[in-house]
Amino acid sequence: MKLSFLKKLLAFGSLAMIIGNQGTAQTIKPLKGTWINIPYQDVRNKYMNPTHVNYLVPNFWKTKIREYADMGLSCLVIMAVANEQKSFYPSRFMAPAYPNGQLSPVEAIMEAADQYNMHVFMSCGWAIDQDDNIRDPKIKAIQQEIMKETAELFGHRKSFFGWYLPVEDSMEPILPDHAIDAANTLTAMARSLTPNGKIMISPYGICHADIDNPKFAEQIKKLKVDIIAYQDEVGCVREPMPMPRMKANFKKLGEIHKNNGIQFWSNVESFTWEKEDNSRESALIPAAFPRYLSQIVGATMAGAEQTISFSVYGIIDDIHSTMPIGQPIASAQSYLDFTEWRQRKGRWPLLEQTFKGDVAHVAKGAFVKYETVPSDTYDQGDLTDGHLGQEDYKQSSWKGFEHGKMNVVIDLKRDVKIQSMAARFLHYRPAGIALPTTVSFYISKSGKTFKKIKTVSVQKSSNDRHDCWIDLAWIDKCEMEGRYIKVVADQEAAQWIFCDEVLVNPTW
Repeated sequence: MKLSFLKKLLAFGSLAMIIGNQGTAQTIKPLKGTWINIPYQDVRNKYMNPTHVNYLVPNFWKTKIREYADMGLSCLVIMAVANEQKSFYPSRFMAPAYPNGQLSPVEAIMEAADQYNMHVFMSCGWAIDQDDNIRDPKIKAIQQEIMKETAELFGHRKSFFGWYLPVEDSMEPILPDHAIDAANTLTAMARSLTPNGKIMISPYGICHADIDNPKFAEQIKKLKVDIIAYQDEVGCVREPMPMPRMKANFKKLGEIHKNNGIQFWSNVESFTWEKEDNSRESALIPAAFPRYLSQIVGATMAGAEQTISFSVYGIIDDIHSTMPIGQPIASAQSYLDFTEWRQRKGRWPLLEQTFKGDVAHVAKGAFVKYETVPSDTYDQGDLTDGHLGQEDYKQSSWKGFEHGKMNVVIDLKRDVKIQSMAARFLHYRPAGIALPTTVSFYISKSGKTFKKIKTVSVQKSSNDRHDCWIDLAWIDKCEMEGRYIKVVADQEAAQWIFCDEVLVNPTW
């Protein structure tokens, strides 16, 4: 049950960062694109570049780009076109990392991107490897040489959109001058070679950045780039439950970018960690899709003009279906969830709406009888008060039920034709909070005899070592009249069940 762990975390207090309900009608922008990682660099790439897949073969990339086009993506960001002084394109000063006489991976990517009308941000790294020191004049010189060669080879292609500058640096607490100088040096070179190309960087460190300091915005304004795609750092787990702070900080970034002439994009992290977080000895694996969806919604609500992702490649594409038997992520569930969301199927439109803010439903304000008594520690608010929690169990919106059981009856005060019902739950394994295994919905006119409408099996990602997320149990097409609603949630693990709202006939 880990109650002692819960109490310890409560002692640290709670971030009062509830995102307001303004702008809930805003349309969530679809995911625009993905980073592409060509070289295997360390264990983090274990599933992105698995050893049994030959990612140097042109047909691999042509197939992969077609899949991304089918998924609705229109933008590709190449992470690196060289590694360890071997190139993935035809270079005059580096040996090829691909077999002689074969079309290079970058050429294959560009040809496929041309075919499917996609935009490509070209990289100018790595000069040596992923640990390039952007203060080193030798590194800067090699980056510029790579840029010259790739501009000559690909700058005229239909799919060439601009440059991704791999000069990432921390914004904690404020972006340093040497990072600005490195980006602006490459920007000047890029504009001389490809005047119409857009230039993007993707810095990290937003979790603990001093965004409220006026100096933060001043440093951002010094950049000469066109786009900043901020890493949202939710996948990196810079703090135990990063979502509320990420959404609050992104809102601040949205305000900063209203007047600085640089486009505000979000780099949504789709991954979680197989073992330890932020370790090069731990593989990146797919995060639960509800967590990912909340990030996308948060970025849009904060004003991000586009959302791109590190990464669809190797994380939520169907590469997982080719994993060897026995691997921990050998399923295409992330791909299926993503596809359903894009097609507006199942529970995803309603879950998305709850992440946007307020949801209208007929049970709001109704009386709730708790057949299972909530824990005294987590017994604030009510399940029909309209207060939706975020991915933080310490917020007062969540009601906690012990021993894996929740049984509540809602009195609507009048007979209502019930068409759909849902209950919203939290999952956070580190604190012993788990989604229910099943949720059963009942309807009654008398409040004495209930008819079961449906029992829903709640899907839960097994990649839950670090992450906190919210999901729904949802049914529709009830088509039955009643005054009383009963919701019974059961959980095999007998851990905490956290619920913040029961929704009856929700609209979105």
